[in-house]
Amino acid sequence: MLKFIGNILQNLTHKPATRPYPYQKRAPIAGNRGHLVIDPAVCIYCGLCSKRCPTQALAVTRKPNPNSWTLDPYRCILCGYCVEVCPKHCLSLKPEHGDYSSPNSP
Repeated sequence: MLKFIGNILQNLTHKPATRPYPYQKRAPIAGNRGHLVIDPAVCIYCGLCSKRCPTQALAVTRKPNPNSWTLDPYRCILCGYCVEVCPKHCLSLKPEHGDYSSPNSP
């Protein structure tokens, strides 16, 4: 028990080792690919991105109504091939951390 007193006093007098995440966000790391974002207003739903994806994480449906674009985040390896092949440049890799609940998040 006496061995811990020094450690307890040290922890009480120093700042926390972690940052308060929601209030203080870390700047993106150089080279980080982040997450995949789509601009559905620009997308023509050609399906080239889903054909180029090596893990088949993308699925594009071109039915008359509604057109859809879905991403399986557990299969996506963030290789960026879909971004390279997109003719309208509606796909991008954003390094910022944020809300991953929808593929349209900034």
